[in-house]
Amino acid sequence: MTHVSIIGSGNMGQAISSVVAKGGNTVELFDSTDKGKPVTGDVVILAVPYPAIDQVLADRADQLSGKVVVDITNPLNFETFDSLVVAADGSAAAELAEKLPESKVLKAFNTTFAATVASGQAGQVPTTVLIAGDDADAKAQFAGIVSDGGLKTVDAGSLKRARELEALGFLQLTLAVGEKVEWTGGFGLV
Repeated sequence: MTHVSIIGSGNMGQAISSVVAKGGNTVELFDSTDKGKPVTGDVVILAVPYPAIDQVLADRADQLSGKVVVDITNPLNFETFDSLVVAADGSAAAELAEKLPESKVLKAFNTTFAATVASGQAGQVPTTVLIAGDDADAKAQFAGIVSDGGLKTVDAGSLKRARELEALGFLQLTLAVGEKVEWTGGFGLV
């Protein structure tokens, strides 16, 4: 059993919390009113919008040291909704890893919608969580948490692959906002 802390109590935070608990792990969910509450999970999932990451780090960077930290963000331009706001050869996850050198940073859940996480289905196929990261043990631990909760996982490679995952997440979001795909669907692996 792993203790998981989820920073962010929106739709994704709630959906991921359910998956974690379903797998028999303990979970604590943090919202914006919990700033004084310490993060105690061995795995910490940042279920916040990309612009909120800097504030999370300002408030809690020391509490994330030595932990597996999962970035689910898609670093899109929220004003125009037409581009990513990270360097063309970078990613939000890579930026996070630079800011948290003592943590094991993973990228996951950014290519899924909350509804598909909660239901376990993306259209007609099982919800698949793509996981990128440089620490094999951290990826295996996190994949176990997600799989135990009923979702499928795929190791997407090193943290360098976060760039492609973020581009895929961005495409999926723009398709959903443009009503080209449903929020209960998205990309699936078969």
